[in-house]
Amino acid sequence: MKAVLFFFSTVQLLLILQADIIHREYRAEPADYVLEDKAECHYMNGTQKVKYLRRYFYNEEEQLYFDSYIGYFIAKTELGRPDAEYWNKNTEYIEQLRAEVQRFCIYNYEAIHGVTADRRVQPKIKISLRHEDPHSEYHMLACNVYGFYPSEIEVKWYRNDVEETAQVQSTEIFQDGDWTFQILVMLETEIKKGDTFTCEVLHSSLETPARVDWHPQESDSARKKVVTGIVGFVLGAILIIAGVVVYMRGRKAQLLFRGPQTEHFIHT
Repeated sequence: MKAVLFFFSTVQLLLILQADIIHREYRAEPADYVLEDKAECHYMNGTQKVKYLRRYFYNEEEQLYFDSYIGYFIAKTELGRPDAEYWNKNTEYIEQLRAEVQRFCIYNYEAIHGVTADRRVQPKIKISLRHEDPHSEYHMLACNVYGFYPSEIEVKWYRNDVEETAQVQSTEIFQDGDWTFQILVMLETEIKKGDTFTCEVLHSSLETPARVDWHPQESDSARKKVVTGIVGFVLGAILIIAGVVVYMRGRKAQLLFRGPQTEHFIHT
């Protein structure tokens, strides 16, 4: 089992901020500066083997990290090398990070294990037609799989029960922020009337693979045309009925005025 925790330490974040000032002159846009301090606990066989990682990122690129297995900082870029060398000389700080295995990871194992170990959330599946081009036979179908946990998942595309692999593209797995994940798997293919496209999802929360079918006549554009036609028909019917009502009222008024009339003359 592997579990990960993220947290920020004010003191250590200040250290990386101070180190970043040294390299600030190499970047043109101050708005680009994004700093991230990430701590991870990796558990294998419960707490028999625990690794603590402290990772530092600058503009989404990892610069250096501390590995409790090794016991010191390792630079991943030239930008992170001065910080790694500086912190490795700080024996007090290194000992503090080594102690995080017991103080932070093992101490919080039960809480982490209770949330992540046996949690299973079934994925939701939605198929949509994207980039529909009326002048082309090839279109993009997207299978949006979301709301699942854990993150390990497999998504396949089938056309008439034959698996499609050549024109399949997939995004990375994204975190939804609520302990669930999502992924978008797209298929570029020729679409003909009568075809059946199937998105199949395999996940640990499912006893059997989940499958959702899509047919060309169920495309977004087709549904929009049907809805537009229905709305147009209803509006036309309303206008016709309103016209008939107005006509009948006018007709009735004419008949009333055509009946016998008596004229009264007043002589003075």
